[in-house]
Amino acid sequence: MRLPRDLTGAELIKRLSKLGYRQTRQTGSHIRVTCDTPKQHHVTIPLHDPLRIGTLAAILGDVAEAHGMDRNDLLERMFS
Repeated sequence: MRLPRDLTGAELIKRLSKLGYRQTRQTGSHIRVTCDTPKQHHVTIPLHDPLRIGTLAAILGDVAEAHGMDRNDLLERMFS
């Protein structure tokens, strides 16, 4: 699946909440979200509009690795 090109940081945070991520802190325009399952994992997301493709790819790759799934499977789960 192709990465969305117009995704904002706020929209990404909403979609990550489907996987159990919740906001834990904010510093300026960056929000840190945390998921406790399967193990504790933190991700920092910039509140940019839109997110750069490289930034989005890095965040999604990190989340997919933390949940033990392929990035394409993660995209299907988040955007279907």
